[in-house]
Amino acid sequence: MHDVSGPTLGDLSEGEILRRIFPLLPESYATIVGPGDDCAVVKAPDARMVVTTDMMVQGPDFRLEYSSGYDLGFKAAATNLSDVAAMGARPSSLIVALAAPASTPIALVEEFARGLREACDELAPGCGVVGGDLSTSSVLTIAVTALGDLEGREPILRSGAQVGDQIAVAGVLGYAAVGLAELFAGKLETGHPNALAAQLRPRSPIALGKAAALAGATAGLDVSDSLVMDAGRIARESKVVLRLNEDALDGEAATLAIEVGIDASTARQAILFGGEDHALLMTFPAGATLPEGFRSIGRVDAVEDGLDPHVNLGGAPVPENGWNPFTGWNGVTS
Repeated sequence: MHDVSGPTLGDLSEGEILRRIFPLLPESYATIVGPGDDCAVVKAPDARMVVTTDMMVQGPDFRLEYSSGYDLGFKAAATNLSDVAAMGARPSSLIVALAAPASTPIALVEEFARGLREACDELAPGCGVVGGDLSTSSVLTIAVTALGDLEGREPILRSGAQVGDQIAVAGVLGYAAVGLAELFAGKLETGHPNALAAQLRPRSPIALGKAAALAGATAGLDVSDSLVMDAGRIARESKVVLRLNEDALDGEAATLAIEVGIDASTARQAILFGGEDHALLMTFPAGATLPEGFRSIGRVDAVEDGLDPHVNLGGAPVPENGWNPFTGWNGVTS
C-alpha cells in the first residue's frame, strides 16, 4: 500500500468522514440539489439521460501496492466518463459508492476524492460528484454511476455500423496492457512512465465523443476489454464484419514497441488483446472527415455467406481475447 498515515475509517464517524470528503469532490454543472439529501437532483435539459456504472474491486481490478488513493479516484472517474463519451454524450454527474475496511486510512479516501476531482477537471470539465454511499467491506470496493447529457444529439450505439464505413480510434492502444505487465513484473518504480500512467490513470479522450457524434459517427464504444473484443461487439450488434487494417495496426505496434522498449510481437499482442486504455472506437461514413484526434484503422464489410459477424485481420477472423472479469486477461503476456 502507498504510504498513508493518520486516522482510519474505523476511528471516525460516518459524518466526520463525509465532512472530510465533500469539500474535495468536484461540483457538477448539472446540480440542482447536491449531496446531503436522500437523493441528488440534477438537470436533464435533453429530457434523456445517458447512464452507466462500473465497479472496481480490490484484487481483480486493482492492488493497493500499485495504486494510490489518487490513482483509484482518477481511474474510477475516467472509466465511467469514457463510457458516456462513447455514446456521444457530455458527462454531467457522478454518483460514487465506496465500501472499505475499517482499517483504511482516511488519507487514502481523501486522496481518492482528489483523484476524482482532477479526472473530472481534466477530462470532463463541469462534471462532478452529486452523491453516493459509504459502507464497510473486507476489501476496498468502488462503484461509480455516471450520467451524461446528449444535448439534443442521437446516442451513438453499437448497432449502427454500415457496410463501407471507416473504422477509427482516438486515444492510445496497448499502453495500459504493457503497464499492467510491468506492474506484475515488479516495475512500479522502473517501468515506462507512459505505460504505467495508462494503466493507473487512463486519460481517455472524453471530448472526442461529442466530436464523433457531430461528425456523424454511426457506431462506437470505449476500448476497455480489448480492441478485438470490443470491435467484435460492434460487429455482432451491427451484423457486419469489422476488417482491421493490418498495416495501420503494425504501425501502431511499432510505435508502441519503440517507445516502451518491447519487441514488436508483444506490442502487437497488447494492441489487439490488451485493454483499459479506454480509447474511443468509432465507425464513420466512408466519405466523412474524421474529427481531429481520430485515426483510421479499417473498414466495415458485409458478412460473407456461412460466417457470423466478426473481426477480421489479415484476411481471417481474429479470436476475441481480452479481459474477462471471472478469468482475468486472455491472450496478453508480459
